[in-house]
Amino acid sequence: FVQRMLTKCILLGLAVSASAFMTAPAGIAARRGLPAISTSRPLSLRGGSAVKMVDITPNVSFDTIAREWRCKWSADTDKAALVSAQNELAAIVDEVKKVKGVKSVQRVVCGGCLDFKVVTSLDVESFGAWEEGKFAPEEKFLEKIKAIPGITEVETQTYTLMPM
Repeated sequence: FVQRMLTKCILLGLAVSASAFMTAPAGIAARRGLPAISTSRPLSLRGGSAVKMVDITPNVSFDTIAREWRCKWSADTDKAALVSAQNELAAIVDEVKKVKGVKSVQRVVCGGCLDFKVVTSLDVESFGAWEEGKFAPEEKFLEKIKAIPGITEVETQTYTLMPM
C-alpha cells in the first residue's frame, strides 16, 4: 500500500513540469492551469549569501530544479549498453557542467532494475534559460543513447529538489 501511494505521489508530481512552479501572474497561471505559487523569498545562508526559495505551499519550498535523462540498459554482452551509455555521458558531461547555474551533475546506475540516469540540478533563477535552450545538450545525448543496442525506455523528467 505504501509503495502504491508513493508511486501515485510521484506520478502526480511528474505530471507537472518544474517550470510550472515559476512565479507567474495570477491570470496567466489560471489560464495555463498552473499551480499558484504562494510566494518567492530569499533565504540567507551562513556567509551572507542568499538563495531564492519558491514556496509551492506554506510548508513545501524548493531552491533547486533538476532535469533527469534516463533509460534502461541490457546486461547482455557483458553490459555493453551500459559501457556505451557511460561513454556518451563522458563525451558531454563537461558541456553540461558549463550550463549557467548548474549545481551538480550526477549519474545514477541501478544494477538490479538496470536504470541509467543523469540528474542535472540548477538553481531556480537559472533553470528557465536552460529550459528555453531545450536543455542543451539533451537532444544530442538522447539521440546518441537511443542508437545504442540494448538501450530502451529513454525518457526525461523535470522536478524540484530540496535538502531536508
